[in-house]
Amino acid sequence: MIRMLLADYIMGIRSERRLCEEVHLNLAYRWFCRLDLTDPVPDHSTLSKNRHGRFRDSDQLRHLFETVVAQRITEGLASGQRLAADASIIQADANRQISTPQADWVPEKIDPEDAPRAVREYLATLDDAAFGAASPVEPKFTSHSDPAAQWTGARGGPAYFAYSTNYLIDTGNGVILDVEATRSIRRAEVGSVRTMIDRVSDTFGLQAERLIADTAYGTGDMLDWLDRQRGIAPHIPVFDKSQRRDGTFEKVDFAYDAEHDVYTSPSGKALKQNRRALTPPRENKQYENGMLRYRASKADCDACELKARCCPKAPSRKVLRSIYEPSRDRARASALTTEYAISCKL
Repeated sequence: MIRMLLADYIMGIRSERRLCEEVHLNLAYRWFCRLDLTDPVPDHSTLSKNRHGRFRDSDQLRHLFETVVAQRITEGLASGQRLAADASIIQADANRQISTPQADWVPEKIDPEDAPRAVREYLATLDDAAFGAASPVEPKFTSHSDPAAQWTGARGGPAYFAYSTNYLIDTGNGVILDVEATRSIRRAEVGSVRTMIDRVSDTFGLQAERLIADTAYGTGDMLDWLDRQRGIAPHIPVFDKSQRRDGTFEKVDFAYDAEHDVYTSPSGKALKQNRRALTPPRENKQYENGMLRYRASKADCDACELKARCCPKAPSRKVLRSIYEPSRDRARASALTTEYAISCKL
């Protein structure tokens, strides 16, 4: 039964009925599944019952996967030192036309005892970081048959229900070390990488030296987790939305003095968090989304000859700084190294 499910996954067969037909007619499939020419092929309903029952409640497939990975490590095909992470969108088996708009979907009114299995599993994952708790934003539509699936238009075409399969790969020989399924939400995909790195470390004792990923994984908290908590060099472009398109000065035009915790404008004026000395001193308050706000004096901005290029529509200029900016700066510095250039070619 497990061999049939493996053939289903490896050959990309989405229908269990078609899988049974292929195994019945194709000698290669019969050989792989250890079936003789006269042996009967399991019915497709048997596959469904086992997939949603026995295999869902056990860790047999996870155990098989980790056994194969352990063999690759023993044979020297994977060291776990240089890792790459990415996500693939898998379309869910859910009809786009049979769904409920966001305003009409109220999980609190659903009785789990009377709900279908898919709905019960969805309600059980509302507090899971990979699913319901991944984002406070509620989906635009919720599927009746598979409510945990995410309504997404990530591919640029018509939106549909989907999941994300997240992979952690050893770049030496392209060995997949771990897989984690999440909703198709960037925050959940980023969080899954932490889960996989921790799991690979605990299961196989591998310690990564660097992680290669795209800009979606270059958030401040992720870079800080890799840099300070795990000691992994992030070969990841920094996720940055501070660029301006109106021709005014950008954040990079302001110099930061870490010793005095002050930004200096292009005209030499200071931008501070607190401009008055208070007793007792006020703690630096975080702005929204873990950002600290530095403001220039209105008097300085009114008399500044560069105001038109700095803050033409505001009384004074402000600059936001992430609480994870030191880790972001180290990630920017690593982007100038030879190792980073090599990672970009992998």
